[in-house]
Amino acid sequence: MTALDKIKKILGPKGFLGNPEDMAPYVTDWRGRHTGQAAAIALPKTTAEVAGVVKICAHAGIAMVPQGGNTGLVQGGVPGASGKEVVISLSRVNKILDINSEENTARVEAGVVLATLQDAAAKKDRLFPLSLGAEGTCQVGGNIATNAGGIHVLRYGPMRDLVMGLEVVLPNGDIWDGLKVLHKDNTGYDLKQLFIGAEGTLGIITAATLKLFPAPKTRETAILAAPDPACLLQTLTALQNRFGERLSAFEIFPAAALKMVLKHIPGTRDPFPRQHPWYALIDLWDVTLNPGLADDLEAALGTLLEKGVASDVVLARSLQHAGDFWKLREFIAEAQKKDGDGIKHDISVPISKIPEFIARADTAVEDILPGFKRVAFGHAGDGNIHYDPCPPGGMDQKTFLKFRREVNRAVYDIVADLGGSISAEHGIGITRREELHHYKSKVEIALFQSLKAALDPNGLMNPGKII
Repeated sequence: MTALDKIKKILGPKGFLGNPEDMAPYVTDWRGRHTGQAAAIALPKTTAEVAGVVKICAHAGIAMVPQGGNTGLVQGGVPGASGKEVVISLSRVNKILDINSEENTARVEAGVVLATLQDAAAKKDRLFPLSLGAEGTCQVGGNIATNAGGIHVLRYGPMRDLVMGLEVVLPNGDIWDGLKVLHKDNTGYDLKQLFIGAEGTLGIITAATLKLFPAPKTRETAILAAPDPACLLQTLTALQNRFGERLSAFEIFPAAALKMVLKHIPGTRDPFPRQHPWYALIDLWDVTLNPGLADDLEAALGTLLEKGVASDVVLARSLQHAGDFWKLREFIAEAQKKDGDGIKHDISVPISKIPEFIARADTAVEDILPGFKRVAFGHAGDGNIHYDPCPPGGMDQKTFLKFRREVNRAVYDIVADLGGSISAEHGIGITRREELHHYKSKVEIALFQSLKAALDPNGLMNPGKII
């Protein structure tokens, strides 16, 4: 009996896909830029079944590709071109095991969709704060494996700060049960941190204990127009000084991004009567009923208008109105994809360096691609900017992408000079592996390789990613 036959036997016909047509959705990345080949798709339903598949693959020397919702942007969850890898999808390992309001914790399996977890927490008057554009399809295990960030990192931190414990199937098929509900545990190495952000290269996350928070009772949203990123940074500082941790999100985007959304996303409209160079989307949350919060926000923004820091402001007057504002931000990536897409960068720099980064990057890319569309948006509150140059008018996508390597090097050199990171929340995968090895020190790469060799000595777990 072959290894694939053994996998099919333990998973049953619903847990094993071997036909190319059935496997197609699992071998192409979300952006549609990479299509690999797989020997099979394994769809286990339990941690024990995941471990069984891994043991069979490890014994036979078959490489494995762990996969969540396949919404990643760096090709980290899809197979290569060999056709010999087995994709292990966690989509059926999807139970919510426990929502504990007293402990403020959730225990969930890796295949739980992020929005499902958010809804389950809300029913217990709790908040799971991770929020991102793909939350309706991405899965918790993938969020952990990529250390996902999203729009509320400013207040709650990235996924790394939200994980209390993990259950992981190791590359030899052993199961590590680290599903603890402890805020303090000082008994040696913090093993869970090895797997958060490791993109499935050290093991397969099958379950997690996550932090929950009191659900906000008051939410105020506003969209602000400004002349430049420096003014947006002044706005951020002023709001943090006035509202502290109640400032839950501060997202920025330029006119070019807004134009794309208005063009390609139905049901969107410009909140302002005229176009402005830059915009900020602001969320204030209070865990208590605070009817005066809207007036306080309006007063704070009025002061910025008087000083000329802001050009115009619109406050949301209902949840529907706020949702309309957020649609303008959340659908930028989708609008880009429909518009012809860009050369993607998911960088972080010190918050104070954001205006300098954007200015220097714009100049550098203009030298390479005169007339390119400037699209820089994202999580200014934590220094994470998605800097995505788009094609100049009249340039086709194939010609445009020929400049990718040159543009990447120009942008990443500026990031490195400012003490930043070439990947803030999307990960490395295949897409940024070359740049990682260029910008990380030899000492760091050697440590990465030592960890990989210690936990996955045969290199079977998500090969070709990161290392």
